[in-house]
Amino acid sequence: MPKPGRRRTDRPISLEPGHALRDTAVVAALALAPAIGLGIARFAYALVLPDMRTDLDWSYADAGWMNTTNAAGYLLGAMVAARAIASTGAYRVMVAGAWACVVALILCGLFRHALPLNAARALAGLGGGFAFVAGGVLAAGVAQRNTERAAFLLGLFYAGAGVGILLSGVAVPFILDRLGPGSWGTAWVTLAILSLPLAAGLHLTRSESAAAPPYAQSSPHYGEMRWLLCGYLFFGAGYIAYMTFMIAWVQGSGGGIGLQALFWAGIGLATMASPWLWTVILKRFLHGHAFAALTGITAIGAMLPLISNTVPVLLASAALFGSAFFSVVATTTAFVRRNLPRTQWASAIGILTVAFGIGQMLGPVAIGLVNDVMQNLSGGLWISVLLLFVAAMLGALQRDRDAK
Repeated sequence: MPKPGRRRTDRPISLEPGHALRDTAVVAALALAPAIGLGIARFAYALVLPDMRTDLDWSYADAGWMNTTNAAGYLLGAMVAARAIASTGAYRVMVAGAWACVVALILCGLFRHALPLNAARALAGLGGGFAFVAGGVLAAGVAQRNTERAAFLLGLFYAGAGVGILLSGVAVPFILDRLGPGSWGTAWVTLAILSLPLAAGLHLTRSESAAAPPYAQSSPHYGEMRWLLCGYLFFGAGYIAYMTFMIAWVQGSGGGIGLQALFWAGIGLATMASPWLWTVILKRFLHGHAFAALTGITAIGAMLPLISNTVPVLLASAALFGSAFFSVVATTTAFVRRNLPRTQWASAIGILTVAFGIGQMLGPVAIGLVNDVMQNLSGGLWISVLLLFVAAMLGALQRDRDAK
């Protein structure tokens, strides 16, 4: 039995350098799943939103609903992903989810009415949930046989979202600027085109699927994760407001196309750098302490623009928030891998993603309503910062299964 408070996976597994390099390449390829499902299909909406809101005469609540329906689809995907993985395998679920996101992006560029647009956003969420949970299961499997580098490998997988954020950040603002008002449909189609090679790249992980065929699933006692689940729900509600409305904030603060692109690309680059920045926290902190620490860093990053909207502070916010917010997600998978047997990983990652998805579903429309009532963005963004600090406090209460 492991000592109380210690990892179940303290014994290192010795790997030849070639095998370790191959596993790093596999996780880097798996990271294309969050690049599509989250970095592009979910978060790029913030870049297109200002033009859509003006062209379609939306309120902030209307704008929030588009991300709420996306989160509802994501929630559904997370709820059924474990069963789909058990029957068809994680690889097939991941690839199907990624291609569903590509189709949804195309549909967003074809429609103008709220109902089909929301349906397309729901499809993007469903595909993103499939890709995210299934890819996370495969990445956790690779990390399990690389115990000494497990924290880095998990961080590398979730940092893949930064690739999608970076690509959309360097493309969408300039397309909207060049084509003028009402060109958001072209921006969505461009995002679909950017996603095509990423979705194709996921097929390079087929051999990893052979190493992880469908296997029997069981469910953990979710009560043992109650503080992490509650914290993750508040985190989902808090962080998504920043990722939905911050480009509108930058624009409203006088930031032109160049600053908008630089700000969003900064989030993407910081997310990509996160495995090298925060691996020590993922590796050393037990219980829910890594979740709490990185959620706190995310909250500070989200708070900075509300204190000052100068360019240096905005860029510092992008760097701090971007570097930490997906490492928070990595801490939940690290907790699952550390505390549960492999047969429970898909169910545990799935239920955590459900909690995350509920927060993401409620956050955008609630914050949008606050913004409408206050007739500005600052009130809702301050509430999102508060939600993130609450999430950090809840996560700090979580204990590992073998802790006293």
